[in-house]
Amino acid sequence: MTRPMPDVDTMKQVNRQFITGVTVVTTMDGDVPRGLAVNAFSSISLEPPTVMVCVQHTSSTHDALFRASHLAINILSVEQLDVVARFASKSSDKFAALDWTPGPHGGAPLLPGSSAQMEVEIRERLRASTHSVFICRVLHADVTDTAPMIYSAGEFFDSNHLRPLG
Repeated sequence: MTRPMPDVDTMKQVNRQFITGVTVVTTMDGDVPRGLAVNAFSSISLEPPTVMVCVQHTSSTHDALFRASHLAINILSVEQLDVVARFASKSSDKFAALDWTPGPHGGAPLLPGSSAQMEVEIRERLRASTHSVFICRVLHADVTDTAPMIYSAGEFFDSNHLRPLG
């Protein structure tokens, strides 16, 4: 017996139950910095250090990422609500009046104030339905003491106020 696939509303409800971190993925498109907010990020392996990000094909940043050899993953801190709003927008210049530093390997933009940052080399690009999955080797990583921002059910939260269950 074939059962119907879950509808979009059900999938939205399911996804609202999952808590994620908040990242901004950036790259250089020639001399132009590009970036977008991404919550589909995950570590794959510690040895070798490998991560993945997923980006929708219709994103204005997708093609620049697909052409790139390097990208940066900026794990946003609780102090960067303005940054996530900027990179979640449809603005044509998300980097206007924004400080950033080129990564040491491929020059991908690293955002100051982030909880953690990585510059990675894209090793594989997989087309998966409406998204591309980028499998990346971590070349540079930096961590700060600033708490990361978290996202759940359509809202951003301060991770400083989490309490252990144990």
